[in-house]
Amino acid sequence: MQEQTAQNRDDVAAGPASGSQLLTFLLAGEEYGVDILRVQEIRGWDSATLVPNTPPYIKGIINIRGSIVPVLDLRLRFGLPAVEYGPTTVVIVVKVEGATRAMTVGLVVDAVSDVFSLATAKIQPPPEFGGDIDINFISGLITSEERLIVVLAVDGLLGKTAAVAEAPHALVA
Repeated sequence: MQEQTAQNRDDVAAGPASGSQLLTFLLAGEEYGVDILRVQEIRGWDSATLVPNTPPYIKGIINIRGSIVPVLDLRLRFGLPAVEYGPTTVVIVVKVEGATRAMTVGLVVDAVSDVFSLATAKIQPPPEFGGDIDINFISGLITSEERLIVVLAVDGLLGKTAAVAEAPHALVA
């Protein structure tokens, strides 16, 4: 992966001032990216406290330095098959803008890939799939020679679970 990343550096902008800086990660062999300014930390996977009556992609809640943080498994959120978590499984802790306030959410991914800066001109809009497919969590696509990176809009990942994520204290009774 390091060699492949180095080979694609010609697509990478000189620095963050010329575009977006992204943290990329892997899910089921595909590469995704999130705005690095939304990332608060990256943690190895540890158990989460289960919360009843939540969708299967919500793995539970974790305590990060006194803050209760909901954790979403992005594989399950995207309808991908579940896998057993391994040594490369991590939780990317991101800041999400909810309907009423900003919150912190953990995203379980297969592995972290890279951090790089791309010219915003390289980011293409997401494709149109029609009304039945929700693409609110995709902000764009980045293509280079043999690589396609789906850039996520983390604010759209919560969808119908936004009320649960915005009030995690109500889950801990």
